[in-house]
Amino acid sequence: MQILKWLGGILVALVLFFAVVVFVARFGDGPTAILPGGPLVAGELYTGPEPDWSFARDLPEMEFQLVDPPVSRTIWLQVVDGKLYAVSGYMNSTIGKLWKHWPMQAEKDPRAVIRIDGKRYERKIVRLGPDHPALAGIGSETERKYGAPLRPEMAATGDAWFYAIEPR
Repeated sequence: MQILKWLGGILVALVLFFAVVVFVARFGDGPTAILPGGPLVAGELYTGPEPDWSFARDLPEMEFQLVDPPVSRTIWLQVVDGKLYAVSGYMNSTIGKLWKHWPMQAEKDPRAVIRIDGKRYERKIVRLGPDHPALAGIGSETERKYGAPLRPEMAATGDAWFYAIEPR
């Protein structure tokens, strides 16, 4: 019985510790690993012409924040023909419905800020239709970088939402 109380105390302490870490992360500048963070404020704000995003092709992820709500997260990025894209998978799964809120929030307000290599870019996130010519390239790039097979038909079924990251 004493061991159960001791284990219960440790479990409560771990849950409280995790809750505090998640709460504190929301006020930080950007996400921490898989934990969402606060608004992206550090780093130079890029104001020049639309870059050729090829420099980011082999980067594993970018920091991404919608303007509303101002919560940042880390997401995968795809670069196809010098343009920047992102995908939200698992959209029709139970886990996706519980875990993925940003795609629905982006439908309401597509304004976003991304941070790559310490530089911030004000952008908008535009969902691509199921017939968009870039889908095959985005899927191939996702498989190359992450080993995750994404097919263009997943846009039609809604299993994955494909996005272009464009200037505002």
